[in-house]
Amino acid sequence: MRPIFEYLEYRDILKDSFEERKASDPQYCYRMMADTFGLHISNIYRVLQKETHLPARCQSRAIEYLGLSDRSAAYFVLLIAYARERKNKERMEILEKALALRDVTPRKLIDQELAYYRDWWVAAIRSLLEVVDGRAVPAQLCAKLSPPVPESEVVKALELLQELGLVKKAASGRLVLGALHVSALAGAEKVKAMRDYQRQILSLASESIERHIPAHRDISTITLALDEKSFLEVRELLREIRRLAQRCADETKQPTRVMQLAMALFPLSVVGEPS
Repeated sequence: MRPIFEYLEYRDILKDSFEERKASDPQYCYRMMADTFGLHISNIYRVLQKETHLPARCQSRAIEYLGLSDRSAAYFVLLIAYARERKNKERMEILEKALALRDVTPRKLIDQELAYYRDWWVAAIRSLLEVVDGRAVPAQLCAKLSPPVPESEVVKALELLQELGLVKKAASGRLVLGALHVSALAGAEKVKAMRDYQRQILSLASESIERHIPAHRDISTITLALDEKSFLEVRELLREIRRLAQRCADETKQPTRVMQLAMALFPLSVVGEPS
């Protein structure tokens, strides 16, 4: 079964979930699914065949059946509303809300491409190209970086970005993004590369306290006493903030600056292994 955010028809989710259960348990049948939803077998069959819609009273049972929560549950409910709505304008508004809940899909870097994370300014220059409308003039890019970086390093970064296909030269000669988002495939090399990169970023965050005036940054701290459950909830909140920040960046039509979002939630007391 595909990730739920890849679907636009909620009944396809239910049908694929049924077929997945059937594949793992040949005894599983429409009657068993109908009992779970509190419906007659003919009704659940018609829902899966897209001949009718799932009754409103069954939505919570469907969410539980699919094992959804939080954002995925909200997405599923919006897909139901989208399928049931007949007015085109309202349908598009519902669809827009649903799509806003989707995760971004990054370009996954392999081990041989992890040089992208070697120096903090490589990613910064990639984003800076959006600010300068793709004008890849090393001296000008160098002048816009904070803290400053030697022009020779800017030249190397531009070459690396093109080599990796993360930026491409347009017919106009300007550089455009070859991939909107970047991440890395899991593995030991990724762990090492990301730890080194994150050390650089957190060091820059510390230096920013003196380098930039408060109006140009937002740095704050809070010390919390949490248990395992609340720790996981806070960590999920931070994950959602990152997703929303990325969505905000995606919707920015004419960026004027490159910002780095660095969030750190870490222990100030001894903790046991996660359960």
